[in-house]
Amino acid sequence: MEEFSRRPWLSVYPAGVRPSLEYPQIPVDQLVDNAAREFPDRDATVFFNKGIPYHELLRQIQCFATSLQRLGVQKGDRVAVILPNCPQCVIAYYGIMKAGGVVVMVNPMYVERELEYQLKDAGARIVVVLDHLYPRLRKVRQTVKFDHVIWTGMHDYLPFPLNLLYPVKARREKHQVGVPAGPGIHHFTSLVKGSDRPQPVPVAPDDIALLQYTGGTTGVSKGAVLSHKNMMANVMQTVEWLVGSRRGGEKVLAALPFFHVYGMTCALNFSVALAATMVVHPRFVVGDILKSINRTKPTLFPGAPTMYVAVINHPDLKRYNIRSITACISGSAALPVEVQERFEALTGGRLVEGYGLTEAAPVTHCNPIYGRRKSGSIGLPFPDTDAWVVDLETGSRFLEPGEVGELAVRGPQVMRGYWNRPDETQAVLKDGWLLTGDVARVDEEGYFYIVDRKKDMIIAGGFNIYPREVEEILYEHPQVLEAAVIGVPDPYRGETVKAFVVLKPGETATAEDIIAFCQEKLARFKVPKMVEFRAELPKTMVGKVLRRILAEEDAARRAAELPRQA
Repeated sequence: MEEFSRRPWLSVYPAGVRPSLEYPQIPVDQLVDNAAREFPDRDATVFFNKGIPYHELLRQIQCFATSLQRLGVQKGDRVAVILPNCPQCVIAYYGIMKAGGVVVMVNPMYVERELEYQLKDAGARIVVVLDHLYPRLRKVRQTVKFDHVIWTGMHDYLPFPLNLLYPVKARREKHQVGVPAGPGIHHFTSLVKGSDRPQPVPVAPDDIALLQYTGGTTGVSKGAVLSHKNMMANVMQTVEWLVGSRRGGEKVLAALPFFHVYGMTCALNFSVALAATMVVHPRFVVGDILKSINRTKPTLFPGAPTMYVAVINHPDLKRYNIRSITACISGSAALPVEVQERFEALTGGRLVEGYGLTEAAPVTHCNPIYGRRKSGSIGLPFPDTDAWVVDLETGSRFLEPGEVGELAVRGPQVMRGYWNRPDETQAVLKDGWLLTGDVARVDEEGYFYIVDRKKDMIIAGGFNIYPREVEEILYEHPQVLEAAVIGVPDPYRGETVKAFVVLKPGETATAEDIIAFCQEKLARFKVPKMVEFRAELPKTMVGKVLRRILAEEDAARRAAELPRQA
């Protein structure tokens, strides 16, 4: 394995980026202390035009940590956070770590079954939850034991008069839910008052900071064990990659969800590491985002391709000034070249594609912001990150440039393993290398290209077809807004290609039009044989299109049609 680190193209980096970094040996929460010491009066967060300066954010984090310790949190105890992006999420995240606890971020959209599994698997002692999500948690508490519930409402940190209007709106929309008082139930605002001197907890770099749940490469959701070293390394790698970023001088549009590791590193931790101001959005609503950019003038906008697609295709885009944006890293899905070029033309900034996965905290690759980049590539490995392509069958044989195989990475950001799952850990971590489950190739200059997920590959008549390649062509169609491709059963070829297409507002096209367009740009066996038009595509909270859902829906429809066909 060691011979691989001597490959010459692994040390190719853009001008101004060092191939090796020195990482601060500090816990993640220390980032807030550093920012508050240097820039105490700079806004750490802006939430619906209400700012919280760094010195006040740190005070509330310390108060929350003190309160957690009084509730019995000791080093290594897991505390779950079920919140959208809001100041309370930021305070809870760093406060848990400062108390010595381990953060377990939970998707607020989870239903009872998913909550039950994750809270039980993590062994969470305390849960921080949004008030209108409490009924789900109450049902789960019948089967999952935890000691305390800390609840908060969105209105708790809204400015006047929104803090008064929000409960009225929530009641009207049936989102307002009363959380009953009782033993073990605490209001968030009561825990950020009082003493701001938590008991110091000695934390080593290899101590666990976070359990971040993921589907991983196979099987059920697993908790990736990420240490303080993992998280610190990745945020410092990201800071280093954004050449020219100014400490204490940036504003970050924080629309990526903090409960997802991409948003956690590239929006939350990144902002605090730079002492930047986070313009916090609970969710991505393109109209609200455009108004926010126009008003707050963010300089950095980490996001997903679907976010940039929504921005550049908004019918009222010309009403807003979005030219404050200087740099964006796009992740979670492939960035179509057409989207990249148009977004850059509209903003005057740079939009580059990166790559990562939960098991690597998450970023491992990115195109240079100002150096040489290659369209369709995920770019170069991050500093101190080795990467190569191995054979799909065994994952142990290194392939030559241009050959297609599985992407393997190693570096200081790679997880310790999966929580309480030694067998699954052993399956993806081999001699320090993380097998990503993504099919890739690397060129002679060290730029990597994701071909697709191993499990998403379509095999039609013996040919391997990668959905991403077909989707790139579909995005070039002038009427297409979004597209996704899956394999569906075919009695002759085994599988065949089906495309799901969302058209741009006001545009029309037929399935025949789409197929004819692809025939001009793809080999015959790659051309979609079926096209289904949709008003929207199912996505994760970070905008990644869920091909799995499309495949399940298509399979269910086919099964329902079988009796009629018979």
